[in-house]
Amino acid sequence: MRVCLYEDGFQQLEPLSLTRAVFDLRCGIDTLGHKQLRYFDADEWGALVRPAMEPVCRQAHPSAAINDDDWLTEGDIIFVNSRWLPPNDAWAKTNESCVGIANGAVAYVVVPNRMATSSELDQLPILLEVWRHTMPKCDAGGDWIEHPWDLVDCNAEEIRRDFGWLPIASERAELASFGLIGPQGNLWLAASARIEPMVVADATRGPVVIDEGAIISAFSRLEGPCYIGPHTHVLGAKIRAGTTLGPHCRVGGEVEASIMHGYSNKYHEGFLGHAYIGEWVNLAAGTHNSDLRNDYGEVTMTVRGLSIATGMTKVGCFVGDHTKTGLGTLLNTGTSIGAFCNVLPSGGYAPKYLPSFTTWWNGSLRDTSALQQALSTAEIVMRRRGVALTDAHKALFAWLAEQTAQDRFRTIRETEQRALRRSA
Repeated sequence: MRVCLYEDGFQQLEPLSLTRAVFDLRCGIDTLGHKQLRYFDADEWGALVRPAMEPVCRQAHPSAAINDDDWLTEGDIIFVNSRWLPPNDAWAKTNESCVGIANGAVAYVVVPNRMATSSELDQLPILLEVWRHTMPKCDAGGDWIEHPWDLVDCNAEEIRRDFGWLPIASERAELASFGLIGPQGNLWLAASARIEPMVVADATRGPVVIDEGAIISAFSRLEGPCYIGPHTHVLGAKIRAGTTLGPHCRVGGEVEASIMHGYSNKYHEGFLGHAYIGEWVNLAAGTHNSDLRNDYGEVTMTVRGLSIATGMTKVGCFVGDHTKTGLGTLLNTGTSIGAFCNVLPSGGYAPKYLPSFTTWWNGSLRDTSALQQALSTAEIVMRRRGVALTDAHKALFAWLAEQTAQDRFRTIRETEQRALRRSA
């Protein structure tokens, strides 16, 4: 079956979607896109993404057809909304045209040969609306990722569901000093993972999955459901339930119900809770985030300059790629930080909203969108992990700096006005 994943509502998922396609966001063990392709048992796949995202997507997924008109018209195809979280049961395969509806919205469309004629993402909503009114409908099931905090809220259950798709792991007789609480069947340990003595895995509430090349240092505690990605190093940390650590992370301190996308550091002590951290982020020693208001009230967050009620009482921080914090940085409940930010301590909480390419220091916010310095730092950071900063990355980041300029100007001006009112 041929499947085309298309981006939809990516603005609602900022700052996480600023530098990646929606289907590449993590939830559970896998990305959203991997779950969708697995659900439809796709033989081949392609995607419709924002034009600015196209080169990076081609680079990340060289076997996929990205924004390819010819591929779209080669035969029957299923268009799948990238924000859709499919159900766990198998798809009832059909070659008949139909529209899958989940909670009143289009989750997927089975399209007969040659009905798809354009790779223009902005034209797709028109086609979807036509198909919705002319094709038979079916119940798609599943759920929707509407905002960044939905990824975190669904993460624990998605780890449990993804665990059922893993192959049976081989037994590791040499792990006599590995302390397992709960059923043996809830532990999945890759053959190349390295576990030091005095490590405890509590699998009573869900599976503990430790992937290839991961290292778990002594005095670490892992509470299921949790996932430790390939080549990630856990350094005497407390990994609480509902946590996903993507590949090549370095994690210490305490992490609860959070997602670290990959290639990010939280090496030292500090609390991270109900948060999603992008790639190439460094959280300095003593960086803490709050994930619960003192009055236990509903948390609000700022998305694209608008304050949105989350409907939840536990919401941490959401941090875009290539952002760094300084020693002792404090992040408030429901904080959103864009890409390429520098957040330095100021004796209190950092602002709850920082647009991309800004620096917060000593109570003031300034524009740091001079791209050459940002790219130079990114190149150094990525090279340390054996990853190259390519021309596709540079073009995307330059586009992002331009696209976020107005938001940056508005936020800096509002911050200055608040400071003036306080001084008066």
